[in-house]
This record gives sequence, structure tokens and C-alpha cells, in this order.
Amino acid sequence: MHVGIDFDNTIVSYDRLFHRVCLERGWIPPSLPASKSEVRNYLRSAGREDDWTGLQGYVYGARMDEADIFQGVKDFFLACQTHGLPVSIISHKTLRPYLGKPYDLHQAAMAWLEKQGFTDPAAMALPRARIYFELTKNDKLRRIAAAGCTHFIDDLPEFLAEPDFPAGVERLLFDPNHHYPDERRFVRFGSWAEIGQFFRLRDKEARNDAPA
Repeated sequence: MHVGIDFDNTIVSYDRLFHRVCLERGWIPPSLPASKSEVRNYLRSAGREDDWTGLQGYVYGARMDEADIFQGVKDFFLACQTHGLPVSIISHKTLRPYLGKPYDLHQAAMAWLEKQGFTDPAAMALPRARIYFELTKNDKLRRIAAAGCTHFIDDLPEFLAEPDFPAGVERLLFDPNHHYPDERRFVRFGSWAEIGQFFRLRDKEARNDAPA
């Protein structure tokens, strides 16, 4: 078993950060919920698509260190380490923003992971060789196959439904804000605690099915 995990909006939560930056700029009313999708929809409805695009580069670059980690992520990685379950982070992320200053988005993401203790041998001890930031969606799909993932966790059902998604990989949907309540194609989770329970149960089944 080898678990592949997306990065943006799966490990990292940007809801409060996007809301905070937009409040600083006076782009949204304070009453708008602190949600990345709410901020995006508000800016788009106001005809500010370029502002939204530029904002993403700024947040993922200059302000990345302020982003939150989803509750339960560290517990999951630590449990995987304890039980010898290999984990890889596999993300589709451009190197530079489409608009604005040319921040190195890969470097910013790696610095965030280091700050959170992912690569610390005394913490989650994730090898750097199992952290991948791919430039295209197709590269991400190929990496999932090349890494030998048996399961992959992502927040986008449209990515999990890609026709070229590697065969035989179990696709798991992380949906903490319940955007996809009617999604039936994939096992859907609302929290990392639920994902951890899923893998504990599967491990138990595997032990029971193992030959004596």
C-alpha cells in the first residue's frame, strides 16, 4: 500500500488566508464567510477575474507561510510513519504565478512543509524524494502511477475522474466543506480523522485476509 496525497486544499487550507488578504485590500465585505471559494465567487461576480488570478500567485508565494494546515493531517502522517505506510505528496503546481511577481511557488510550498515539520526526522520524517510538485496535470497523473500509489486523496472530483487516471488506484475525495454531497463515484471524506479511520479499517481487513 502507498498513499498519494494532493497538496493545495487537501493538506493546506487557504480559507482564512484568502479572506484575510482580501480584507486587507478592501476587496470584500467583512461579512463574507472566510472561505476561499466564497472569495473567488465574490471577485468573479464583481468582474475581477484578473484580481483573483493575481491574488492566487501572491498568496501561494509571498504569503504562503501564513497558510493553515488542515486539522488531523499531522496525525495521519505520523500514524503512517508509525505503521510503515509509505506516503507521497503529489501536486500540480506551476513554478511561477500567471500574473504578478514571479514568486517561486515550489520553493514557497516546500518551505511551508519544512516549517510544519513534514521533512523533520524527529517529526513526520517524510523524505524529500516523496514530495513532488508537477508542472502539469498530466505530469501529476503520471507521477501517481510512477510512485506506485495504491490510493490517492484529492479535493477535486474532476481530477479524480480524469480518463487517464492510473488504473487500479483507489480514488478518495477530500471534501471538508461539503461541496460535493451528491458525489457517488468516489469514497468521500469530510475530515482527516475520517481518512485515518478508513485506513485503519482497511489495514485490519488486510491483516484478517493475510494467509496464516
